[in-house]
Amino acid sequence: MNSTETKMPLRNRQWIYRTRPEGVVSSEHYKLVETPIDPMPAAQELIVRAHFISVDPYMRIQQAARNTWEEPHPLGIVQRAGVVAQVIAAGADVTGFAPGDFVLTYTGWQELARCHPLEVTKLDPDLAPVSTALGVLGMPGRTAWFGLMEAGRPKPGETVVVSGTAGAVGSLVVQFAKRAGCRVVGIAGGKEKCDFVRARLGAHEAVDYRRFGPNDWREFSAELARVCGGESRVDVYFDNVGGLTTDGVLPQLALRARIVICGQISQYGGGLDERRRGRGFCNIFSFNAPTFKACSRATSLRAWPSTCDSPRPGCDPESSSSRKRSWTASSNCPARWNVCSRARVAARCLSASRSNFLNEAW
Repeated sequence: MNSTETKMPLRNRQWIYRTRPEGVVSSEHYKLVETPIDPMPAAQELIVRAHFISVDPYMRIQQAARNTWEEPHPLGIVQRAGVVAQVIAAGADVTGFAPGDFVLTYTGWQELARCHPLEVTKLDPDLAPVSTALGVLGMPGRTAWFGLMEAGRPKPGETVVVSGTAGAVGSLVVQFAKRAGCRVVGIAGGKEKCDFVRARLGAHEAVDYRRFGPNDWREFSAELARVCGGESRVDVYFDNVGGLTTDGVLPQLALRARIVICGQISQYGGGLDERRRGRGFCNIFSFNAPTFKACSRATSLRAWPSTCDSPRPGCDPESSSSRKRSWTASSNCPARWNVCSRARVAARCLSASRSNFLNEAW
C-alpha cells in the first residue's frame, strides 16, 4: 500500500440523511456522525479524501417518498452527491491511481470514502482547476451546453431568456447563449444577483422577480416584454424555475419558440408526493415520466416518421394547427403539448442531473 497519510486509524465525518422532509430541507433532516475508518485499503480499493462536495437541486427530488427517475434516496445513509477528492491510499493491486491524484466520484457528503477504481474518474489539475469537475466541466456544464445547444438550438440574433440565471446551470447558459450571438435576458432574485448577471455574466438585461408579488405574474410578464424589446420576442426559454416565473414567460414566446425544461426549483420546497394541477406540473414530469414533442412545422413535415413512435389518437401532424407555436398543442390533440415523440422528459428535464438533458425535445 502507498499512502500519503499516517497508518493510525482515521476519523471520518459523515452527514447522514435521516428524515424525509415534507417542506424545506434543514439540518433537522441530517445527522453529523464521526466514525473510525481503517487506513489500510483492500487490494483493489482506494481511500479518498473529499476536497469539494456538491449540493444540487436534484437532491431534493431524490428525497421524495415516491419513485422519480430512480428509487427514493434511502434513509440512514450518507447523503449522495458528486465529490472531487484526492487519493490518500491505494491498494496493492490498483493500477492507474496513486496517492495525491485527484478524482471525481459520487461518494456523497463525507470527508473520507473507500471506493473501487472503477467508481472514480481521474482529474488533471494542469488542465483546469479540479473544482470545475463539479461545475463548468461537470454535470452543470454538460446540462447547460447540451440543453441550450441541442434542445434550445439558439440562432444569432435571437432572444434567449434564462430563469435561475445566477445558479450553476443558468449562469453558464447565459454565457453560452452570448457566444452563440443571442440577446440574453436573465431572471434572478434580488438586485445583487441581477447586477452579477449583467456585470459578470454579460447578460443584456436582468429582471428581478422579487419585485413582483405571488399574484403579479402579468406585471412580471409585461416587464419581461419591455426588456425584450416588445411582446412575443422570446425565441428560447431555458427554464430552471417553473411556477409563476414560467407563467410570466409563456405569453412572451415568439412563433416557434423552444422551451428547455431543465428545472422546476420553485416546486422543490414541498408537495412533491402530492398530485397537483396547473403550476404543479413538476410532479407530473417527475413521477409519470411522460414522453412528448411539440408538433412544430419542422417535426411534422420533416422528422415525423422517425420521431413519432406512438402518436396519440386524433393527433394529426400535418394539420395546420400543429404548425402553431411549438409550445401550443394542436386543436385535436389531448394535451397542451402534443405527446408524439420518444423524447423522455421526466427527471431528465427537471434536474438534468448526471448530464441528462432535454434531448430532441423540440
